[in-house]
Amino acid sequence: MLNDVKEVLFSEEDIAAKVTELGAQISKDFAGKELVVIGVLKGANVFVADLIRKMTIPIELDFMAMSSYGSSTESSGVVKILKDLDKGIEGKNVLIVEDIIDTGLTLSYLTDNLKSRGAEQIKICTLLDKPGRRKAHIDVKYKGFDIPDEFVVGYGIDFAEKYRNLPFVGILKEETYQ
Repeated sequence: MLNDVKEVLFSEEDIAAKVTELGAQISKDFAGKELVVIGVLKGANVFVADLIRKMTIPIELDFMAMSSYGSSTESSGVVKILKDLDKGIEGKNVLIVEDIIDTGLTLSYLTDNLKSRGAEQIKICTLLDKPGRRKAHIDVKYKGFDIPDEFVVGYGIDFAEKYRNLPFVGILKEETYQ
């Protein structure tokens, strides 16, 4: 598995420091308010788990699963909700936690969908951002790292359901996914 990684972009320590910083900022910004944290499965599960443990405010936690990739490295542009929220979000402050923002099409769809459900406000937190690939405007309030236009894995992010358990974020060798 490690032989498939071309380069480590962010070490376990880099990620831990950034998650602590993001958790503190979110806690400050939402102090005294109720917050529903929505993790986008499966990729954000590791990030969400670490992030909420760095928050010092009361939260509700829920998850959604979306699909636009399948087992490809390119988004199909067709978004499907595979797992919906367990509770309503009407009148609530919502924080969407995503592993990586690429084209932004899936997140744009999700944000519009949640707005239509009557959320008070929706903010976005992502560990990784590929601004060079953006096709939809996304207002990211909390961002870990900008990354180059490379296919990355690790820290919850997969290729064909593999590599999620790597403790770092690395660039996958091209021959691995071609």
